[in-house]
Amino acid sequence: MKDKSHVLIIDGMALLFRGFFATAFSGNFMVNSKGIPRNGLFGFLNYFTNAVETFAPTHVVCCWDMGSKTFRNELYAGYKANREAPPAELVPQFDLAKDIVTMFQVPNIGEVGYEADDCIGTLAQQLQSDHFVTVVSGDQDLLQLVDDQIQVAIMKKGQGNYDLFNSDNFFEKKGLLPKQIIDLKGLMGDSSDNYPGIKGVGEKTALKLLQEYQSIDNLLANREQLTKGMQKKLEAYQEDLDISRKLAAIYTKVPFQFTMEDALWSTNLSNMEHYLIEELEFKHPERWLSKLPS
Repeated sequence: MKDKSHVLIIDGMALLFRGFFATAFSGNFMVNSKGIPRNGLFGFLNYFTNAVETFAPTHVVCCWDMGSKTFRNELYAGYKANREAPPAELVPQFDLAKDIVTMFQVPNIGEVGYEADDCIGTLAQQLQSDHFVTVVSGDQDLLQLVDDQIQVAIMKKGQGNYDLFNSDNFFEKKGLLPKQIIDLKGLMGDSSDNYPGIKGVGEKTALKLLQEYQSIDNLLANREQLTKGMQKKLEAYQEDLDISRKLAAIYTKVPFQFTMEDALWSTNLSNMEHYLIEELEFKHPERWLSKLPS
């Protein structure tokens, strides 16, 4: 580390959705006396406090999507068009999760027209020159951000389990460099985000091509070396390849206001305890707060 500050950037959407669906299948939405479902908030608190406990940051920030439409929908009309609307029980928990973050005296960052990933990428890029950065998410797209001063912790099944990617282990784990993740997604597409890539090219083929040619640009420059079948695919799906590569890249110049002072982790949790008990009606806030420095 270049100094002692360690910034934890949390993907709020990933934590809240994971917390919600971990219990929603049972039909237990943990509705309180005010009629408010809290199961996503319960899971969010589990994951949020565990991340702070695990990585012991000096500063914490939480990033959010701000609506379903972003600049990527303008690039490609079908982007995420396969996503269903969030369940009705989850909707009121979005603002409450942000309130929880605010009560922790942690900044909520989000910008209309951009995804949480873009805000995370912008912060990580801005901060890495002077601070060490840990990103916590379940989204593998964020692996493209890994750098000397940026590590990405991908949440695995079960609380407190992370697959940690850093500049030392990335190639060993993925067989690629972090920036090649963009071209990997460009070649193979992404069914969850609903963009195409090259039809018939899966992860195995895309990985092999990038290991041999390093980038899409170099692959195209040497297309005559490829099989006739692959040459035909590149020709037939050139437009899909171009747009998929653009959609896969995290935008790292989102315009928002941020200061490190606002993100300094506070050990004063007395207001947080009152909020959890009185407002959200969680009976045992110590299950979360006792993990944290106070």
